[in-house]
Amino acid sequence: MNPQRRLLPSLSALAAFDALARTGSFTHAAGMLDLTQGAVSRQVAALEEQLGVRLVERNSRRVALTRAGERYSTEIAGALETIRKASLRAMTRTGKAELNLAILPTFGTRWLMPRIPEFVRAHPQITLNFTTRIGWFNLAETGSDAAIHVGRPDWPGGTCTLLMEERVMPVAAPGFLARHPVKTPGDMAQLARLDLHSRAEAWPEWFAARGLHMRAGGIMAFEQFATLTQACVAGLGLALLPEFLIGPELESGALLPVGPAQRNGSGYYFVEPEGQNAPAPVAAFRDWLCETAGKGSASGTEAAGH
Repeated sequence: MNPQRRLLPSLSALAAFDALARTGSFTHAAGMLDLTQGAVSRQVAALEEQLGVRLVERNSRRVALTRAGERYSTEIAGALETIRKASLRAMTRTGKAELNLAILPTFGTRWLMPRIPEFVRAHPQITLNFTTRIGWFNLAETGSDAAIHVGRPDWPGGTCTLLMEERVMPVAAPGFLARHPVKTPGDMAQLARLDLHSRAEAWPEWFAARGLHMRAGGIMAFEQFATLTQACVAGLGLALLPEFLIGPELESGALLPVGPAQRNGSGYYFVEPEGQNAPAPVAAFRDWLCETAGKGSASGTEAAGH
């Protein structure tokens, strides 16, 4: 047998072995695949012969995978699931384009989702699929066509298009300020502060811009802006947050500004694979997003954090 052919068993054989591995029974595997027990057994035997490896231990009472069979079952499971999902997508597509977009949690809920109906009305032929991710990742490996990124335009293997720059504002809950009045920026340096793990430089930069030194310690760190915002509303300390993120809290009075907002060098970017011609859905969404974000920036509205 051709060496390359030997390394590519038939899908029928792989499906039979996968069903057997999942159920531990030729009878149940046959029922899952709508085949006879004999057919499943022959497919598995053919796979073992092709690979030259025993995958299954057979006796009169039970079926068990060998150690090699267990490893092989684990390694092919993901590939078979990928094929199943791809086949399902191919079967259910009816001439529609598809865009798989990875978004930041709070950006998605507070900024993007309220605006998505506008894109859907303008592009009814494009089906949108969203996943939530933070930080860098490989677009191709995750099946993402594009992503929203916050920070610098430094995505490995990605082309970054600036959507808007970020403005951050120091805020606190009314109850916290009642206990700890803030009259000058210097007063803030002595109080408890809330921060993000990914934004350790935010407070030092804010104080440095005013010629002040931040007191060491006194910082409680969080993973996401949404949790940080709730901690600030609960009165745990001062927080430095993007203006748009806290729009509802500022309007309701749940948070009060305690200092001026400033740009912090961070921005929100649309990221797509580098060196490729963008598929039509990616280009359409990028253009719409840039236009929409531009309108928001022009009116003083800023993007949400992640």
